Amino acid sequence: MRSPILAPIVALVAWSLVMQVWLYATRIPAMRAAKTPLDPTRPPGELMATLPPNVRWKADNYNHLMEQPTIFYAVALALALMDFGGGLNLMIAWAYVALRIVHSLVQATVNKIVVRFSVFMLASLCLLALTLHAGLHLLYHGG
Repeated sequence: MRSPILAPIVALVAWSLVMQVWLYATRIPAMRAAKTPLDPTRPPGELMATLPPNVRWKADNYNHLMEQPTIFYAVALALALMDFGGGLNLMIAWAYVALRIVHSLVQATVNKIVVRFSVFMLASLCLLALTLHAGLHLLYHGG
């Protein structure tokens, strides 16, 4: 199967890995500076509360990239399997990826909630459009 919509899937996975590297590149030095004890009996939230907000933001965003994008991966793979991953769907998929990258950059740097939420909602609309396209395609063309 060679569907163009596979490219934005791989791009978002790659971006998620970039965010993972960024989170550890900031978290480990911050933990060392704060002399944070690595105590497995402490709840993770308590451990993270000792770190500066701008360090936690990267981890928060990485976690966000493990949430809603899983739906994107599912619908994009469904579109690829239906041979419906080109044209408008491809453009919407790339828009989703671009918006998730912008969302990451906002959250990881300035974390302006109104801006972040606006970008998230635009990305969600892209996801909705892809889902509707997949559903309609199945409805009218079968599996």
